[in-house]
Amino acid sequence: MHLSTKPGADRAVLDEFRQSGSFKCLFPRARGPQLDAVLLNTAGGVTGGDQFAVSAQASAQTTLTLTTQACERAYKAQPGEIGQIRNRLRVAQQGRINWLPQETILFNGSALHRQLHIDLAPEAALLMVEPVIFGRPAMGERLTNIRFRDRVEIRRAGVPLFLDAMSLTGDAQAHLAQPFVANGAGAMALVVLVDRTAESHLRHLQDTLPATGGASLIAQDTLVMRLLAEDGYALRQSLLPILHRLNGAPLPRCWMM
Repeated sequence: MHLSTKPGADRAVLDEFRQSGSFKCLFPRARGPQLDAVLLNTAGGVTGGDQFAVSAQASAQTTLTLTTQACERAYKAQPGEIGQIRNRLRVAQQGRINWLPQETILFNGSALHRQLHIDLAPEAALLMVEPVIFGRPAMGERLTNIRFRDRVEIRRAGVPLFLDAMSLTGDAQAHLAQPFVANGAGAMALVVLVDRTAESHLRHLQDTLPATGGASLIAQDTLVMRLLAEDGYALRQSLLPILHRLNGAPLPRCWMM
């Protein structure tokens, strides 16, 4: 799927838009200089052998907000098969992308490799979140056999700005239970804000985050936050007000359902 914006007479409008397969983009609607779109996996989840890709670009003077209709689910895969999700975002000078997908839920037996590449112009802005939930503890599920690789790479003017990579193989539950890994947390989120206002949010986040979260500036305009939580519900309790603040506007309605 590919989606890009351009400035119209008084609002952001679609420039290019194409999609195929079971991954769809719904309701691309403009609110002044901002265009909102909802991503939907009509297959209901990701399993071994599936391949999904999103390419999106925000042009100058426009903001593109992308979210998902619901949580993504990584289901049990057949031996030797791995699901692939590859997302690439580009933001032009004085443009902005808000990448706000809902949680990815990893089921026992899942095999998922996920990549997010973001290319920013020198004065482009970005807000991104990647939340993950490890299994369904309320149903007694334990992640004793998964293959999960996740990579986030952000470049500005071609120069690396932020790189994060994670790999969980085998008994993820035992690994996450270790005190200096996740201390038994069942959910986590990574948030990155690249914006000239980033520094102004730092003290508030440090004062309001729970003990399982942390925020820091890696550049004057780049704020990185990590958050661990007992489960998905606890994660949202902390995450939603933070995203609302960093977004400077209400979150997409899908997050409230």
